Amino acid sequence: MMRLFTMAGATLGGWVGWDLGQPEGTGLAFALSSVGTLAGVLLGWWVVRRYLE
Repeated sequence: MMRLFTMAGATLGGWVGWDLGQPEGTGLAFALSSVGTLAGVLLGWWVVRRYLE
């Protein structure tokens, strides 16, 4: 379950970050996508640890 939730969080976080940064340019989109990916992984990890273990 941990891998599923962290992968889903990374995918969604990266997509949201890219979507927010794209209007300002590819560089900002890449940076925000990286931050969103990290946040999504941490959120997915937290959900599994908090509710599923």
